[in-house]
Amino acid sequence: MEKPTATPRPKAEATSSDSSKTVANNVSAKNVSTITGFFQNVGVSHTNSLPDYCNNKYFYSNIIRHALKPDQVLRGRLTCILTVTPALGNFYGSLHGGSLAAICEMVSIACARTVVAEDKDIFLGDMSISYLSGAPINADVIIDCSVVRSGRNLTVVAMEFKVKKTGQLAYTARTIFYNMPIAKI
Repeated sequence: MEKPTATPRPKAEATSSDSSKTVANNVSAKNVSTITGFFQNVGVSHTNSLPDYCNNKYFYSNIIRHALKPDQVLRGRLTCILTVTPALGNFYGSLHGGSLAAICEMVSIACARTVVAEDKDIFLGDMSISYLSGAPINADVIIDCSVVRSGRNLTVVAMEFKVKKTGQLAYTARTIFYNMPIAKI
């Protein structure tokens, strides 16, 4: 019986003097140009650099906090108003998916903390988001968040995001947190 042999990977070659850019030999120049053009159209390029004030640990969290306003806080329930600022938007003029994920995490932690004791650490174990429609830039979005289940080891939180002006459901999310007692040494 013959031994199976591995298919050799195409060698990468530098496309310019910048050695960080590589293109496989079997990719056409037209495809490279199309992909590069797409990234440039959405604002991604190797010449983009962030200002120094953006390079701090909490920069993105601060952008999100300024867009959120708590409306109602009850045990196991939380309602917030999110203003979709341009900083949270994407190329298509709606809330960016990564921004939404960060908002889901932040709001669900706040909601979980309404039922989980302070002496327990919680950490995010799972998050699922359904992107049903886009929330446009400058729109207000109502976030309804509630604890579905909270036990000794797990807390499950569900969220709905509705555009305030139309009442349209834009996103749904669910997070699962693991509850950990703080070690006493």
